[in-house]
Amino acid sequence: MRILTGIQASGKPHLGNILGAIMPAVELSKQPGNDSFLFIADLHTLTSLKDGESIRSNTLSIAAAWLAFGFDTEKNFFYRQSKLASYHTELMWYLNCFTPFPMLANAHSFKDKSDKLSDVNAGLFTYPVLQAADIVLYDAQIIPVGKDQRQHIEMTRDIANSVNKRYNKEIFVLPEARINEEVMTIPGLDGAKMSKSLNNYIDIFLPEKDLLKQIKKIVTDTTPLEEPKNPDNDITFKLYQLMASPAQVAEMRANYEAGGYGYGHAKQALHELMLGYFKEAREKFDYFIAHPEIIEEKLAIGEKKVQPIAEATIARIRAEFKF
Repeated sequence: MRILTGIQASGKPHLGNILGAIMPAVELSKQPGNDSFLFIADLHTLTSLKDGESIRSNTLSIAAAWLAFGFDTEKNFFYRQSKLASYHTELMWYLNCFTPFPMLANAHSFKDKSDKLSDVNAGLFTYPVLQAADIVLYDAQIIPVGKDQRQHIEMTRDIANSVNKRYNKEIFVLPEARINEEVMTIPGLDGAKMSKSLNNYIDIFLPEKDLLKQIKKIVTDTTPLEEPKNPDNDITFKLYQLMASPAQVAEMRANYEAGGYGYGHAKQALHELMLGYFKEAREKFDYFIAHPEIIEEKLAIGEKKVQPIAEATIARIRAEFKF
């Protein structure tokens, strides 16, 4: 099964990204018979971020995080979208010519900002077409996405199917969205879904003291130290149980319900748990960040591996245009 995942170069992955996407995707990539295509969507990032140094720094951080959690670049495919931009953008143009305007006008990525069109650039408007090109360029079969991305995969199928029907042959593989209804929603510091845009995230790769400072910002109620507390209503406990063993969760629950156990104690316990749970990943991340040449080498190898696949897809569609 050919599985494809793209990640925008918008910043270092946070706890929500790691528990909700990175770790499950790495496990999926390890399954026999699965080929995983993991790419950093740095071209997409330009719709909102124009600073080259920031994009490069984010790219290295994202790559380091995936490597730290064990993504096997020899078994799978690991690359930057921009290094194959000539294929992605050429195919995007062809697909643009099969994409009706109303489809793009109804895309969530556009509609969410359509009330202030001055903030919408052409790249954002045609974002779904580049995303479609990213997918069909590599004959991807399965696209793991959240519910909010279901529409883009449906659009990809519609656009690709329009081409296939026009030439009465399977030029493009029609991908399927894989939406795990059980994907965890990771609460942020304020209880809302953890997000960079809300600035409520936890960066597990921070130095120990800085990580503790971030954890201490978790919002709690005003229940006094000596009184019992309901762990199921507490953000710290909800985060703790995502990583702790059943025995640890039971012990923490008992501490809450017994009283005499403050939220400061719980946050300290969460900090210690995270340091242990992510010990190996934190060490590997720091190693890769300190050796960007290793990241560059792995990405370059991956880019060389995917190039023949991209070339073959472009050749198929060009043949129909007699180019």
